[in-house]
Amino acid sequence: MGAAIGRRLVRSGCTVFTDLTGRSPASHQRAKDAGMQDLPLSEFSKKCAWVLSILPPRDALSFAQRFRATLDRDLANTDQNIVAGDESDLVFVDCNAVNPTTVQKIRDVFAGTNVRFLDAGIIGGPPKDSGYTPTIYASAAPGDLDVLQRFSGLNEHGMKIVPLTGEGADVGAASALKMSYAGMTKGVTGILTTMVLAAHRSSPATADALLHELNDSAPALLSRITSSVPGMLPKAYRWVDEMYEISDFVGEGEGDIHRGIGKLYERVQRSLESNSQEGDVEVLNEFVSKAKELMKDE
Repeated sequence: MGAAIGRRLVRSGCTVFTDLTGRSPASHQRAKDAGMQDLPLSEFSKKCAWVLSILPPRDALSFAQRFRATLDRDLANTDQNIVAGDESDLVFVDCNAVNPTTVQKIRDVFAGTNVRFLDAGIIGGPPKDSGYTPTIYASAAPGDLDVLQRFSGLNEHGMKIVPLTGEGADVGAASALKMSYAGMTKGVTGILTTMVLAAHRSSPATADALLHELNDSAPALLSRITSSVPGMLPKAYRWVDEMYEISDFVGEGEGDIHRGIGKLYERVQRSLESNSQEGDVEVLNEFVSKAKELMKDE
C-alpha cells in the first residue's frame, strides 16, 4: 500500500521520501519503482511537510516512537528555536489499521512537540495506474481542523481524502471507521474461510455437499468465497494483527469473534509457509476451483 501511494504522489509531482534502512532488497526495489527517494528518518523533520505512516499494525506505535526519538536528538543537538520552527510545519498522519485506543497512544507520542497529528484510515486496495484510488478517511482533534483541511489538498495529487467531521469526530474516529469496515469485509471472508475448512475437516464429502448447497440456496455467499478467498491468501499474514486490533475495538465478549478470525489468518499463513500440497491453502484453492466450475455451468 505504501509504495503504491508513494508512486501515485510521485507521478502527480510530489517528492516522496522513505527510510530504507534495514529494509529488504524487495522493499528497495519497490521504492525505486515507485520513484521514492531514500532518506534517513532523522532527516524527515527537515525536509517533509507530511509524514504518512503506512505499516503493518504491529509496527505503527514503534515507528512513531522512533520518529519522536529522532526529534528529541535534534532538539538536543540543535538550536531549540530552529527545531520548533521546523516541527511546526510537520504533520504526522497515522494511516494504519489500528483501533482508536492505539491511535490515541500514537498521538500522545508527540506530546510536547509542535508536530501536528491526524488520524487516517485507508479503505480499499492500493492505487492502480488504471485509475482506481482507495478512500482515505481522516479525522483530527477539534483544534486541528485546519490541518485536516490542508490534508485534503492532497486530492490535487491523485489522492481521495475524505475529512471525517461532525458530532463526536476526533482523533480515533477515522480509525474506528476503518475497524468497523474491515471488521465486516475481512471478518466475513474469515468466517467463510473458517467454515469451508471446518466442513472439509469433517470430510471431503461434507465440503462438496456444502459447495452444492451454497450454489443452490446461497449463491451470493459462494460468489463471495470465489472472489475474496484467493485474494486473502497472500495477505493473511498482514490481516492477523488487524483482526486483533478490531477485537480490542469491539471489546471483550463480542470482540472474541475477530480474535478467532485473527487465529484463522495465522493458520492460513502457516499453511502458506509450509508449501504443503495437503494443507489448508490447498483445500481452499480446490474449493474455489470447484465453485467456479459449478457456477460457470449454471
